[in-house]
Amino acid sequence: MVYLVSAAAAALHALLTKSDPRSAMSWIALCWLFPLGGSILYWLFGINRVATSGQAHVASANQQHRPSDSVAIDAALAGLRRVGDTLTGLPLLAGNHIEQLHNGEVAFPRMLQAIAEAQSSVYLATYIFQTDPVGGRFVEALRAAVVRGVSVRVLVDGIGEWYDWPHVVPILRRAGVRTERFLPPRLLPPNLSLNCRNHRKLLLTDGKVGFMGGMNIGGREAGRRMTDIHFCLQGPVVGQLTGVFAADWHFASGEALPVGAAAALGQPGHSVCRTITGGPDENIEKLLLILASAIGAARSRILIMTPYFIPPPELVASLQEAALRGVEVSLVLPRHSNLRYIDWATLHWLPALVERGVHVHLQEPPFSHAKLFIVDADYAQIGSVNLDTRSLRLNFEIAMEVFDTALCTRMGDAVAAVRDRAPELSLADLKSTRVLARVRDSLCWLISPYL
Repeated sequence: MVYLVSAAAAALHALLTKSDPRSAMSWIALCWLFPLGGSILYWLFGINRVATSGQAHVASANQQHRPSDSVAIDAALAGLRRVGDTLTGLPLLAGNHIEQLHNGEVAFPRMLQAIAEAQSSVYLATYIFQTDPVGGRFVEALRAAVVRGVSVRVLVDGIGEWYDWPHVVPILRRAGVRTERFLPPRLLPPNLSLNCRNHRKLLLTDGKVGFMGGMNIGGREAGRRMTDIHFCLQGPVVGQLTGVFAADWHFASGEALPVGAAAALGQPGHSVCRTITGGPDENIEKLLLILASAIGAARSRILIMTPYFIPPPELVASLQEAALRGVEVSLVLPRHSNLRYIDWATLHWLPALVERGVHVHLQEPPFSHAKLFIVDADYAQIGSVNLDTRSLRLNFEIAMEVFDTALCTRMGDAVAAVRDRAPELSLADLKSTRVLARVRDSLCWLISPYL
């Protein structure tokens, strides 16, 4: 009887709360096929218990900025701007400067320099913070900032911290650095939001300089095993980034941080930008809708570089439609990521794309962890978002829209150069896969919403 009651309760909860019928059906089937085990899994991983006030914090940090319609962008992208206005509640901000930083060898010295030069505040958020020699330099830089009177706040994901030993949070706290974990797993009081991770990577100093992108903190980002891209930003959009950090910090610690100082900054560059957040605490379709709208606005070229590609069907349909109407759609993936089961799930999706004219290129090692999305020569998205279910619907993520023809052209040319060196997959290549490998790929695809 306990089995039946638990299964019925979990199945009814999924039926009434899930927005995606595929997700609801999967959980209902699991609960009834495995009455006790399925119910336990649902209560552990299937329920969204996360609620933050992120959008309110971000909006309050930027309420004095002018509305988006006063910022000039290409008229062909007016519809895309309206989508962003509606879904994010944030304005486009002009006058930003963005610099690409390739790999930890370039990005980490710049980040450490920014921490060393900070006079009032240092805010750092990361998914993984290793305690190797590279991570040790960041610990020392943060400690030194505290000693000279800078307000330092560090936020580390509660699961990401477990990627390295010893854990970094006790080390930072012993160094006098105010540090919090985001949704750490625990039994008392119970925290069962194991599936909702903070994947955002941010470093903000004095409300003037920001760093964001795909890089975690540690030696894995500096060496021959992995390549990645981070970005240094200056300008009014740093205020939006500060609002995002403040919301996450308040959720994790209860402390309200001052935001809005960047609103008075000058305009050091020519990029028009807007911050996009995604997470289980808000409209989970927001990132996907903005991506689909950008794909729909493409006129000549779409370039996508991502380390993990397990797209929802809506994104597959958008890419197919763009290719069918004559847009050159190029997808650059690593031949081997650090997660083989994701590679196998990805292979299941590729024939449907290649068959409709999407060009898929597999980049040879080292593993590229870079994330770039570029439309024509006018629009790009940068940040922490992977094109998989976890990033688009489960994780707390951050991206930035960039309207800047010169910068988008440079980034697009760089991705195209990588694409042209990477072998392209043909439909014949994909159809020649052995039956057992196809079964393996299909099984990984079947569970891909949970990867």
